[in-house]
Amino acid sequence: MHGSDRSAGVGDGAAISRRALLKSGAAALAAGYSLDAIAASAARGAHRGIDQAAIRRLFGQTAKSLIVPGAFMVLRAPGVDITASYGTGSLGRERRIGPRDHLRIGSVTKTFTGTVILQAAQRGALRLDDPVSRFRPDVPNGGQITIEDLLSMRSGLYNYTLSPALNRTMDRRPRHVFRPRDLLRIAYRARSRPAPGEQFEYSNTNTVLLGLIAEQLHALPLGEVFEHRLFGPLGMSGSSMPALRAAGLPSPHLRGYMFGTNVSTLRTEALPPRRRAAAESGRLKPRDVTMANPSWAGAAGAAISTAEDLARWVEGICDGSLLNRRWQRRRLDSIRSTDPSNPLRRLRPRDRQVRRAVRSHRRATRIPNVRRL
Repeated sequence: MHGSDRSAGVGDGAAISRRALLKSGAAALAAGYSLDAIAASAARGAHRGIDQAAIRRLFGQTAKSLIVPGAFMVLRAPGVDITASYGTGSLGRERRIGPRDHLRIGSVTKTFTGTVILQAAQRGALRLDDPVSRFRPDVPNGGQITIEDLLSMRSGLYNYTLSPALNRTMDRRPRHVFRPRDLLRIAYRARSRPAPGEQFEYSNTNTVLLGLIAEQLHALPLGEVFEHRLFGPLGMSGSSMPALRAAGLPSPHLRGYMFGTNVSTLRTEALPPRRRAAAESGRLKPRDVTMANPSWAGAAGAAISTAEDLARWVEGICDGSLLNRRWQRRRLDSIRSTDPSNPLRRLRPRDRQVRRAVRSHRRATRIPNVRRL
């Protein structure tokens, strides 16, 4: 997803990602190329004693290599509960990051939206094979696109966040309010890509549509749906879905930063070599974008949360707290490779370590089918 989850990644040959956004408290957690080592180390040691100091050192090294102002880690496994803080929550200040600091969580929002849609299916309010046109007759080819196609990113609908015009507006008017219909209008004007159901293609358009359908089913704003269905039951008191015109964050909160502009980082995952070197040396300073309005992300990425709440969220979606046994199994069984012809392509040694560690964790906790994750 472009924008609030384009985290910065520098060091050991890693590129600064498209939006190069330095999210204090979040950026290191988005860097899978290094956190797979943390996860594997934790899971391997969960049953025989874990070197918590080593995990914290690795976390700090990862955050430093990404040039993030600050980061916070929560790591839980059977018999293990580790937290660690790095850097500052605000450049130029000594401001330690804590588990209750608020921050924008980007595409984690998609898991909220997807869950309330699955809950609606569980209640019989919709079927996953329903055509989108049942709820949104304005969707091009909506009679051929199903709810499941939206959930699995196989609708073929254009990803509106790839629009140069949208990104120019975000640069020139960071507090501009984008309504969902504005975002969908951009997507509908572009030609659809693959035929529905055939090919994975990441598109925020899918989740914005699901958010509108959730609002339609509940006759409530999406933020209230999340509060009633997710945040309240799980005790996620620090989580919220901001109103369209709300650009601020609750206190206490972290600052957000990015290198470059939305337009300059739209088509490549890396800053140009000279700018990357300048960022590494400290000569290139990031811009503070904390108060940029997240309405462009909507149901696909505008939510706010805390590290403490996100730990509760992960436990909740994995232990079946939000779905009954049948639908929890269906959710886990639905996970497919983005490349079904070669689902294990380009596995690195550390990926294999994580796979073995997850299988070990599954045996210990008896969570059905968690290995599919």
